[in-house]
Amino acid sequence: MDAIRSAEYARALYAAHGDKAEAEAAQKEQHCKAMGNLDQAEDWQAVRRAIRQLRGANQS
Repeated sequence: MDAIRSAEYARALYAAHGDKAEAEAAQKEQHCKAMGNLDQAEDWQAVRRAIRQLRGANQS
């Protein structure tokens, strides 16, 4: 997943779940790892980083 798509997913997840969005992405990441989908897990990790950036920007 490219950076633009990660940011889009992050914005959508943040809009839907607010401050719980990062936890939701972490849960999806762990599920993917458990299922052996390491590429998808990396995608969710990128989404988590993007959510963290969004949260930082929204806290000011």
